[in-house]
Amino acid sequence: MARIFDVIEYVDEGRQEIVNRIPERGSGDFRIGSQLIVRESQAAVFYRDGKALDTFGPGRHTLTTANIPYVVDLIGKAFSNQTPFKAEVYFVTLRELTDMKWGTPNPITIPDPILGMARVTSFGSYAFQVTDPQLFVAKIVGTQGLFRTRDIESFFRSIILTKMTDLIGEMKKSVIQMAAFVEELAAGVRAKVAEEFAARGVSLTSLYIESIAPTEETAKAIDARASMGAIGDMGAYMQYQAAQALRETAQKPGGGGAAATGVELGAGLGLGAAMAQMVTQAVRPPAAAPADPAAPAAPAAPATPANPTTPAEIQAFLDNLDMRLANGELSETVYQRLYDKWEQRLKNLSQTP
Repeated sequence: MARIFDVIEYVDEGRQEIVNRIPERGSGDFRIGSQLIVRESQAAVFYRDGKALDTFGPGRHTLTTANIPYVVDLIGKAFSNQTPFKAEVYFVTLRELTDMKWGTPNPITIPDPILGMARVTSFGSYAFQVTDPQLFVAKIVGTQGLFRTRDIESFFRSIILTKMTDLIGEMKKSVIQMAAFVEELAAGVRAKVAEEFAARGVSLTSLYIESIAPTEETAKAIDARASMGAIGDMGAYMQYQAAQALRETAQKPGGGGAAATGVELGAGLGLGAAMAQMVTQAVRPPAAAPADPAAPAAPAAPATPANPTTPAEIQAFLDNLDMRLANGELSETVYQRLYDKWEQRLKNLSQTP
């Protein structure tokens, strides 16, 4: 059934439509002599067979063979003035559309010079204005097949996120440092996005990054990296982690008293020392072989019970701490804390009648 449009117009009541198609589906039938009404801040673009053709600005226009030459040339002059010709009309808003939102639907993974890789989320706003409606229809409608507002907005968001991700990689800044470079990042993204928008007949008038933040997992990695940086080296960090675990265990209610503390102390120190030795051996070059194979080996730290209870066992434990410190298994801080604690325990036992 023919759909003949004698009056062609579109009223944007919501003032948020970017482009509107008449008819909504398929092609419409238009007569020579039909009235085309284009309101202020609108442009009407005739479209046919994948091409954006004649464009009309604001005003009332009577369609004639003189003012739609490209349509006439495309379909030929064999029809009479009463014979409808098939086409579509796209009404494009020329107003500046502000407070358009963009954001990451899912966290994006970026290279990070400190963490290796990081996952971040980001959002912001932007504003744009269609400056070349015919080019806009050709590139967005003709090439992308988009004319619904939500689809066009989604397309623009993908451009912004792609350019932002590329620029973050080029900046070679860690997400830890990113907060200090939000203005520079926003300016760079505006420059890159403006080129993409201009190629589609659109002027990007503003773009803002309101937030760029690490995900929860990346935030935990930042906290761990900050702890490592504060302690100084990996071996000390391992011992620090062991000491943290011991302190948390000691603070637990009903944690088993002195017996549990002694067992966990031995396990924690052993794990911390073992991990420190593994890391140290991994980063140090192998030591040269001794000149005399028969030379006596360095004395090993004397074995002590995991849970010293008697004065003699505690004294042996203290001597063992001295040996661990001399062998480099303990840091000065960990050694001093443990030594003070068990020396006080020894004094308390000595004073018990």
